[in-house]
Amino acid sequence: MKKNAAHQIAHILTEALPYIQKFQNKTIVIKYGGNAMVDESLKQGFARDIVLMKLVGLNPVVVHGGGPQIGNVLEKIGKSTEFVDGMRVTDSETMDVVEMVLGGLVNKQIVNLINQQGGKAIGLTGKDGNFIHARKIQRKSLDPEFKSSEIIDLGHVGEVSSIDPSVVDMLVHSDFIPVIAPIGVGEDGFSYNINADLVAGKVAETLGAEKLILLTNTAGILDKKNQLLTGLSVQDIDTLIEDGTINGGMIPKTLCATDALKAGVNTVHIIDGRVEHAVLLELFTDEGVGTLLKRR
Repeated sequence: MKKNAAHQIAHILTEALPYIQKFQNKTIVIKYGGNAMVDESLKQGFARDIVLMKLVGLNPVVVHGGGPQIGNVLEKIGKSTEFVDGMRVTDSETMDVVEMVLGGLVNKQIVNLINQQGGKAIGLTGKDGNFIHARKIQRKSLDPEFKSSEIIDLGHVGEVSSIDPSVVDMLVHSDFIPVIAPIGVGEDGFSYNINADLVAGKVAETLGAEKLILLTNTAGILDKKNQLLTGLSVQDIDTLIEDGTINGGMIPKTLCATDALKAGVNTVHIIDGRVEHAVLLELFTDEGVGTLLKRR
């Protein structure tokens, strides 16, 4: 190894040391999705990041999405899909596919990736141990002609009503890495598909996580000149939504982040999952690779 390269590696390791010491035995919840889930080199890099976090004394918990994978399977079986406010209308047949893809295919692929890198991952859905309790979501649509609202039934689409942390807590404080598919169970006994960002936020709140990390397909929160913003407070987020800087699909992601902060999570990171080893870079370097949000 050349001398300059060796010095650079030593510098990186010493830069990481105080962060490793600071986050020892702390729980870090990572929402895994987007390009990081489909690009082969990014998938391998993510798995190595998670294993390294566990080895240096952190407690990573992975919550994953899988919307494109669900869409691909539905297309193959000739099942059409309708979206309302970005949410997939999920009838019983579609929910069967969601459970098969999220709880089976995607979840086990992530578990296998982590285990291949030397970790000890265990996959579960919110139905395992009945730990994610869900309630059905309904949306109202205004009929402009009659000036009345109509309730839209989204089927098996839910939100988190509560989380029983005992199953995940047991895994977190052992040698295992939980990998969670965002499927909950309602009081009616039915399964519900829940937005993975929301599940990650609620899991972080319930476990008293040090950090919540949301992987996205953007550099983070950008200003109106497309420059990266970081070090934002809850009040800053409110202002940026009001003036239109934060818009579209970034609004629910940032609201999920601010809810987690208000509930006691110390920091939330919205980072670029298209960057290799984005999780480690954000956690263990001074510069990071995304937007840091804090309570105040």
